[in-house]
Amino acid sequence: MPAQPPRPLLSLLGYVYWGDFAELTMYRSKRGRLIVYKKSYPDKPPSPAQLADRANFAAAAQHWNALSDAERSAWTAAAQKTSLCMTGYNLYVWYHVTGDTSELETLQRQTGQTLLI
Repeated sequence: MPAQPPRPLLSLLGYVYWGDFAELTMYRSKRGRLIVYKKSYPDKPPSPAQLADRANFAAAAQHWNALSDAERSAWTAAAQKTSLCMTGYNLYVWYHVTGDTSELETLQRQTGQTLLI
């Protein structure tokens, strides 16, 4: 059963809260009502597949940080020129995780950006 937190805590200065806050998880229902649950923690360790996915995302972030400013700008421009609802970073991580070179070649052709050297 959801708990109703005291109003002053969540309406402090007019802020709208969602996500995890201290020991609570909060979100708004479709009708705008604040729903609050006690935060739940995992009851078992991550699987090998989860650990591999986390390592892949971490490697993508490290590779992004190693790019030059010009390379990052090219990825950002490609995302903007194609009206993708993502940033250049998100586009780079998508490519790093999926490795889909055919899609990337299409993006390069459509935007005129050289994304891979």
